Amino acid sequence: MNDSSITFMKDMLTMNLKWVIISQSVVLFGTGLVFPFYILFLREVGGNFSEFGLAYGLFTISAALVHRWIGSYSDKWGRKIFLLLNAWGTATLFLLFPLVTTIWQVYLLQVILGVFGAMQKTSEKAIIADFTDGNSRGRAIGHYHFWISIFSGFAVIAGGYVIDFLTIDLIFYIGSLILFISGWFVMKVVETPLLQDVATEDK
Repeated sequence: MNDSSITFMKDMLTMNLKWVIISQSVVLFGTGLVFPFYILFLREVGGNFSEFGLAYGLFTISAALVHRWIGSYSDKWGRKIFLLLNAWGTATLFLLFPLVTTIWQVYLLQVILGVFGAMQKTSEKAIIADFTDGNSRGRAIGHYHFWISIFSGFAVIAGGYVIDFLTIDLIFYIGSLILFISGWFVMKVVETPLLQDVATEDK
């Protein structure tokens, strides 16, 4: 591979990192609108604090049970598919929450959300590692977490204002729309073994 080809591929890596940051920042904005006010939603369906704890625990445990599986299969199938499944899968589940009438339905949705959440958390870290070399990986990860934290923080603030004027159900619908949009940004990411080779050639 000549110098111009290497330069072109490195430019593609930079662009890919930008799309990863944009897409996952939008994901965190969409989920950040909903999750801080989740307990209010549970109160509307008759839940109490212990049931909130159980619902969140089911989310965490279901995620833990699939993290290793997702990590292994993302090595085979790529990270992008799991990021896309998280974005559009979570968006679909958010549309179902306003239809919930019992706490058991919440528990089921929480288990599935945990699986989608594991897809995002494992794949986001792996794909950043794929697109960076050892000398700049820490800086890239710091840059990534800066932006997603900013978006997540603004989502919580925005959600607090919006919920004063709108219903909790509408918050789920808005979060769902944002997550669907994030999936289109994920589609912009290009995953090829050649790009990973260029990213690791200077290690």
